[in-house]
Amino acid sequence: MSRLYARQALLEDGWQRDVLLEWDAQGTLTAVTANVSAAAAADVEQVQYALPGMINLHSHSFQRALGGRTEKAGDGQDSFWTWRDLMYRFARNITPEHIEAIAAQLFSECLRHGYTSVCEFHYVQRAPDGAMYPRVAETAERVIAAARLTGIGITMLPVLYSYSGFGESPLKAEQQRFRTDAQDVLRIVEALEPLRDGQTEVGVAPHSLRAASAAQINEILLTLPKQRPVHIHIAEQMPEVNQSLEWSGRRPVQWLLEHVPVDRRWCLIHATHLTRAEVDGIAGSGAVAGLCPTTEANLGDGLFPFEEFMAAGGRFGIGSDSHISQGAVEELRWLEYGQRLLHQRRNIAVSKQQRNVGDYLWQGALQGGAQASGRPVGALAPGKRADLIVLDDAHPALFGLELDEILGCFIFCGNDNLVRDVMVGGQWQVRDGRHVAQQAIAARFRQTLAELKEFR
Repeated sequence: MSRLYARQALLEDGWQRDVLLEWDAQGTLTAVTANVSAAAAADVEQVQYALPGMINLHSHSFQRALGGRTEKAGDGQDSFWTWRDLMYRFARNITPEHIEAIAAQLFSECLRHGYTSVCEFHYVQRAPDGAMYPRVAETAERVIAAARLTGIGITMLPVLYSYSGFGESPLKAEQQRFRTDAQDVLRIVEALEPLRDGQTEVGVAPHSLRAASAAQINEILLTLPKQRPVHIHIAEQMPEVNQSLEWSGRRPVQWLLEHVPVDRRWCLIHATHLTRAEVDGIAGSGAVAGLCPTTEANLGDGLFPFEEFMAAGGRFGIGSDSHISQGAVEELRWLEYGQRLLHQRRNIAVSKQQRNVGDYLWQGALQGGAQASGRPVGALAPGKRADLIVLDDAHPALFGLELDEILGCFIFCGNDNLVRDVMVGGQWQVRDGRHVAQQAIAARFRQTLAELKEFR
């Protein structure tokens, strides 16, 4: 049995003092006890502020190597669609070895900034010539290997990607590396089954209604175990909404809710452009809205109707998507700031029960992210994974605060990273702001970027 003593710890019912955390050899919390005297924990490592690590519910890890390379204007107006063309060209020559090296760099950065779990929406499945690798799950296994090297928990989501647009339009040449049908996805899921453990779960991800049909989605759902997570991109851009209306007479979320049994296992990524009926439909289904504010801003997607969704009882989580940012704080900060700009008011992410914006955002994203991951994470409680972050109590930003001000300061005050130490599954992966394998991971990443540059 391993133990940690926190002077202040964020539990499911809020901040508690003098908390003793205990976990077993498998990395699962066995006891969480508040109001324990310091004398009773004299032989235990002590920290000042401990809180559950955040879940990054949407990641395309290979895109981390694309960061900063798309911020040059083209001849016409740039958009999500022009960015996508650049991403396709970048993905053309990436190898499984590159995928693993880039994912390891990303995951080490995510850990240092407060994420302890990631949901990998993984769609580079084939070789550059379009052939499936001899090991059908080769590239997915590489990402899982990177997660194990860095220590981050992972939910692997092999992607169903069969078409280039609504109405089952054929894939373009530049999309052939992503090509899968329902049986391909199920074979990948089966191949990954031996890797499932306390740190690893496997679900699926129909890429979007542009890339997957209802028949394919339902075929996968019939075989996939009922508790496994299902993620999908949806209603990210207005052109997508308009294309859906032209194809079916229905908006994307409206069509999905009418044709597929959406429930709590689902995570709808972005869902940016919604009617009030669609807001109520997602909330009523129990699905999670997967919000990625920094990527949505970078791509010019728009703003999710967060206030209306929360009022309807919706659940949300956050992800870093294309990884122009790797910090949970920045996603949550811009989730709130976007709403302030939209509504021209302050302190929007609150409820009658929780008036502190930081607490509301962190706790809400933990709950939604845990649900979307399909793993026992998101809380410091018995039966959950021993995943936590320790804030740097020596940093001036945290001086003189009351407990109910800690998360507000953490999210909204300054730009220094206040995460000092990070534990995942009972193992310390970040100490004093550095990942335990940071130097070796960075060296491998640097070599990967040099190799990819040769093909540009």
